Amino acid sequence: MKMVALACHAFRVHDPKWAFAPTSGAGAARHGGRANRPGINALYLSLELETALAEYRQLDALIAPAMIVSYQLKADPVVDFRGGYAEGWDPIWQDFGCDWRRMVFNDRIEPPSWVIGDLAVAAGAKGILFDSVIAAGSNLVLYTHLLTAGDVIHPYDPARSLPRDQASWL
Repeated sequence: MKMVALACHAFRVHDPKWAFAPTSGAGAARHGGRANRPGINALYLSLELETALAEYRQLDALIAPAMIVSYQLKADPVVDFRGGYAEGWDPIWQDFGCDWRRMVFNDRIEPPSWVIGDLAVAAGAKGILFDSVIAAGSNLVLYTHLLTAGDVIHPYDPARSLPRDQASWL
């Protein structure tokens, strides 16, 4: 496993109703995500704005209302899996790009990408940097409960435009 220290800008396109908690990762904890099981907070970000938009859109022809948030980010260590499976990786990493949604919601089986997330955390990683399966860019999943004082995940909001709580939508 290749581990790196990451310091960069990242992006996420949020559903506006949930943009009041842009660093929580609680949304992915509800049903799970590519690299997190249900109950594990995980914040999914993209390193390019175009990738973040493509990830939010998924396969829809139109884009639902959204709020774009950019982040200043530092996290150490994270697994750098960009470029995909290579010699020296555990063979299960070949399945990181699996159709995890189909496996969970249709087939009712555990996707190998959840096991991969477990392996990364067990190795001491705070996240996984990986190629998007939808766009030509990079994504990052951060396990927010593992971040420490030396890590930074700061939403860029100089005018304090992000909603403060759920009451912002009432």
